[in-house]
Amino acid sequence: MSPSNKLVYMANQIGKYFSSQKHADPAAGIADHLRKFWDPAMRAKIIKHLEEGGADLDPDVRQAVGLLQPASRVEQAGALESVAK
Repeated sequence: MSPSNKLVYMANQIGKYFSSQKHADPAAGIADHLRKFWDPAMRAKIIKHLEEGGADLDPDVRQAVGLLQPASRVEQAGALESVAK
């Protein structure tokens, strides 16, 4: 499983949890969880995945990733570079 596929799987699992809890706004809950618990590099990769089409992301997760404040291109590049090492 590629790193992107792992992140998609993890994000979709979080999405399933929030959907099962009858959360008033699942996308907001998912986005909040990603902000609080995911490393900036992970967030940068899932944002990039969405920008490239977001294959296999569940609808609430797509919306949640869209809510994440995109890092500046410099921060995003640095975060992705640290993951590659």
